[in-house]
Amino acid sequence: MTQVTAIAEFLAKYTPEIAAQLQEVREHLAKHFPRGFELVYDNYNALVFAFASSERASDAILSVAGYPKWVTLFFAKGTTLNDPAHVLEGSGVQFRSVRLQPPTRLHDVAVQELICAAKVAASSQLDRAPPLTTLVKSVSAKQRARKPAVTKPVVAARLPRNRIGGA
Repeated sequence: MTQVTAIAEFLAKYTPEIAAQLQEVREHLAKHFPRGFELVYDNYNALVFAFASSERASDAILSVAGYPKWVTLFFAKGTTLNDPAHVLEGSGVQFRSVRLQPPTRLHDVAVQELICAAKVAASSQLDRAPPLTTLVKSVSAKQRARKPAVTKPVVAARLPRNRIGGA
C-alpha cells in the first residue's frame, strides 16, 4: 500500500467534514513547510500529521490532529511563542494548542502569526532539510472511534390507553 493510499484510508475513518478539514489543514501547512518531513501517526486517540525538520518526532515543529468532532493544531514549542491574542490553550511544559473550531479559525490572523513564528524559530533546521517528504511512522492496531458516537433518540414509552365503558 502506498503512503497516499494509506492516508486516504486513515482519513476515510472520519466524517466527511472532519476528513476535509484535516486535508485542508495539511495542504495549508505544506505550503508553509516546503522543506522537512510530514510524519503521519494513526494513533489510538487521533490521526496526527506532524511537520518536522527531520524524520524524528522530537524534531516536530507543529502538528495537526483529527478527533471525532474537531481538529486541533499543536505547537511543539508553544510555551516559547509570543501569543498576544491569547489563542493558545494548554498548561503543559512544552506544547500548546488551538482547536480549529470553526474550521475557518485556521485562517485567523493570530493563528497564522503563530504558524509563522513557529516556522521562523525552526528555520535553521528547515533550511537543511530535504523537500517536504511524507512518512507514515506508525499505525496503532487498536484505535478509538474516529466518528462521533451515534446516540439513539429517546422514545417515550407507550402507555396503554385508559378505556372507559369496558370496551
